[in-house]
Amino acid sequence: MPAGLPAEPATLRKYCNWFLGYGVVMALLGLFAIAAPGFATLAVEIMVGWLLLIGGAFGLMSVISAGRTMPGFWWDLLTAMVCLLAGLSLLTRPVAGVVTLTILFTAYLLAGGIARIMLGFGYRSAVPGAWAWLLGSGLIDIVLALIILSGLPGTATWVLGLLAGINMLMMGIAIVMSALAVRKAAAS
Repeated sequence: MPAGLPAEPATLRKYCNWFLGYGVVMALLGLFAIAAPGFATLAVEIMVGWLLLIGGAFGLMSVISAGRTMPGFWWDLLTAMVCLLAGLSLLTRPVAGVVTLTILFTAYLLAGGIARIMLGFGYRSAVPGAWAWLLGSGLIDIVLALIILSGLPGTATWVLGLLAGINMLMMGIAIVMSALAVRKAAAS
């Protein structure tokens, strides 16, 4: 997910009031998602469904426009069709879509956790200060995945919305604090 801040500090200084407002709105939306995780989960599922449907439709139009002589035509056609059908499936069966997205997210946490643990052990001698952080991060991801798995299908109704809300809240706070720091530095 993008940081929500411009890459150039001068841009942040010039528009710090706008970024301050942006951060407050983002934090408030995050609090709303945390307070209503079921609603937020459904909103995430619907958004992913529309993104897949629109992306698949544009991909299909591109592949058909390019013609069968295009390198990778069949692979691109298959990818566009899968995106289109996955999006349609999420939009027409939102409850099943929420469960499916939660399972995919859980698989992502498990895979990422295992990869970070392995990376941490690989860094143990090369980067002694970093390996424990990677190991800890990997273990936390695995524990989160197991918590989600142990409560399925019930956890599917709230987990994506809660995590999206926490992400939005933390991003909003970071943007507000960055804008305030820039404002303070500009005043002195």
